[in-house]
Amino acid sequence: MRLQNKLILVICSLLALVTLSLGGTFYYLMSSALEEQIGTRALKVAETVAAVPDIRKAFTLAEPSAVIQPIAESIRLKTGAEYIVIGSREGIRYSHPLPERIGKEMVGGDNGPVLEGRSIVSRAVGSLGPALRGKTPVKNESGDVIGIVSVGFLTKDIDVLTETYRYRIVWLTLGVLLVGAIGAVLIARSVRSSIHGLEPREIGSLYMEKQAILETIREGILAVNREGVVTLANPYALRLLGLPEHSDITGRPLQELLPNTRLTEVISSGQAEFDQEMLIGSHEVIVNRVPITGWNGGIEGAVSSFRSKSELYRLAEELSQVRRFADALRAQTHEYSNKLYLISGLIQLEAYQEAVDLIARESDVHQNLVAFLMREIPDPMIGGLLIGKYNRSRELKVIFEIDRESSFRDLPPGVDRSLLVTVIGNLADNAMEAVLACGDPAGRGVKLFLTDLGEDLIIECEDTGIGIPEEAGDSVFAKGFSTKEGEHRGIGLALVQHAVHKLGGYITYQPHPGGGTVFTAAIPKNGRGTERRALQ
Repeated sequence: MRLQNKLILVICSLLALVTLSLGGTFYYLMSSALEEQIGTRALKVAETVAAVPDIRKAFTLAEPSAVIQPIAESIRLKTGAEYIVIGSREGIRYSHPLPERIGKEMVGGDNGPVLEGRSIVSRAVGSLGPALRGKTPVKNESGDVIGIVSVGFLTKDIDVLTETYRYRIVWLTLGVLLVGAIGAVLIARSVRSSIHGLEPREIGSLYMEKQAILETIREGILAVNREGVVTLANPYALRLLGLPEHSDITGRPLQELLPNTRLTEVISSGQAEFDQEMLIGSHEVIVNRVPITGWNGGIEGAVSSFRSKSELYRLAEELSQVRRFADALRAQTHEYSNKLYLISGLIQLEAYQEAVDLIARESDVHQNLVAFLMREIPDPMIGGLLIGKYNRSRELKVIFEIDRESSFRDLPPGVDRSLLVTVIGNLADNAMEAVLACGDPAGRGVKLFLTDLGEDLIIECEDTGIGIPEEAGDSVFAKGFSTKEGEHRGIGLALVQHAVHKLGGYITYQPHPGGGTVFTAAIPKNGRGTERRALQ
């Protein structure tokens, strides 16, 4: 059964049960109250009649009915009672609405308590039929019971009166049920609209899917309502906030957990914010903030997604390494293709000696470079990177020189090689691009110096390129800053600075005496941050 129909059925059933119960209870209470009221009225009339002096005196006469009957009938007509019967202690009638029954014995069998001096209200079948009767004793001046007064209202007349109220209650109940049924339909439609026509099973499936997505997504997700109270947080967000993974922070103000949040400003302005930098504890994150708009167009809250900046840098570094390896392979392929064509041409021209000399010269260059790297920079990742950069420089017609005084043999195992590759590779790429930007790179080049002497690893890369303006300052390490034209620039030095900081070191730069720039990075071998100092 669909949710809408189930809601209508449940609401109508509950409303019918409550309404019918209340209607029946009200009818019962009303009938009981009406009977009690009529019984009390009958008793009061009986007590009033018993207190009439003329009626008391009439009991001493030879013919009491001659005095009592007119008085009783007059009171009966004025009070609306069905009958007023006054009888002797022996139960002989002195008055009756039907004169022919005067002198006969009273019926009903309920005179016992009255003869004992008590007034009662009872149901009994009298000479005129079933009736609700009020009975009281007639006493003389000495207080002795000398007679009985019985005032009655027929139950059929009471039933006619209650029947009128019964119909009113039934119609009122039906009206309430009709209004309730219309309300149930409207409520069911409203609920269906608010949940976008989804059934409970579909809502449950969506909830389970949402939970699975929130747990598997590698970004922190936080949602708040209009008051800034947390309504949702996935495990990754809890981890960045420094909380246990299964903590429940829903219902807590976000300001308590994240004092520098801007989600409240997003709720106030209704404007989304994308790719904003923020500090959460010790984590640098990239944040997106989007307001949540309700069905009526109002702002109901906001949701924020964020990811650790270091992870983004790691992805950028991996992509950069792939690009560098691809460039190195392409450069090497291109370079050796040219050499092979040259050797093939020399052989075809029968210039065998020139071909041999070329082969020997190229072999010596590469063998010397490889031998130097294997001896002084034995780490395969760094050595492979430098060979790739060397081949790339030859393709670009840029002089790339590795200082023969370089030595990187004392690399501690705890230093992340991938971060070192990021630093060296991006510094070399940045230097070669600076040389090419001069327009005439002839006689210009890049020189790289690596040393592990002392407590720090020193990486120095100098170029004779276009240089960096003096007013740039440390902004050269900001993402997007570049002295070269073109799109997708200003990434390399930002990656370098981030990698150096991750390794606990620092990086500086200064102008090259012959034009260009010298970048120097110092990385501590012990993994602790080195105090920044000028390198002479």
